[in-house]
Amino acid sequence: MTDRLRALSVHLLTATGAVFAMLALLAAVQHDWSMMFVWLVVAFAVDGIDGPLARRYHVKTHAPEYDGELLDLIIDYLTYVFIPAYALFGSGLLPGWTGWICIIVITFTSALYFADTRMKSPNNSFSGFPACWNMAVLVFFALEPDFWVILGVVIALAAAMFTRLEFVHPFRTERWRPLTLPIAMAWTVFAGLAAWQQFEPGPVVLAGLTVTSLYLALAGIVQQVIPQRAAR
Repeated sequence: MTDRLRALSVHLLTATGAVFAMLALLAAVQHDWSMMFVWLVVAFAVDGIDGPLARRYHVKTHAPEYDGELLDLIIDYLTYVFIPAYALFGSGLLPGWTGWICIIVITFTSALYFADTRMKSPNNSFSGFPACWNMAVLVFFALEPDFWVILGVVIALAAAMFTRLEFVHPFRTERWRPLTLPIAMAWTVFAGLAAWQQFEPGPVVLAGLTVTSLYLALAGIVQQVIPQRAAR
């Protein structure tokens, strides 16, 4: 396979995320939340591998006519923001006005964040909460906390998008990557199992989802608090 075909194949892989987004949306319209999240987890997995492949096969050099970053952002907004926001609104987890507040806050602030040229920090972490509402909403479905808790977390995460708090990128944040990458993969497995089990996961899956979610949410902030030792 030529370098150009490899690069084009990466773009095609990224574009499959749009198909998974449509499948997730069709499931959401039918209120089949479990299947919706299964497709979103599949899209999340594709999003996790297409970036490293794009860098490995130098897509900007060998297939420059397609903007892979723009394609990725379009699909990410659908799978990370738009569909999860709809699910949160339509699921009944948020009664009355709280549902309206959340979908407005999530979609509006995330659109601004996706257009922010400062979303990546110098160490390749995300600067501000990276609008991973697919992850947050899935945890809401699994844990089913009180609606006031959901509302508070949504507002806090939306506000965090416009701070300098850092959130690790599993592949690109080098610090703690040998730990972060397996934890991100474990989160994907636990999330997929929770969705597949109709959000009635056993204690092992629930504990795994909770622990991995907390790590991914807090690791970057902890790294900011704990200075990295200079290499000798």
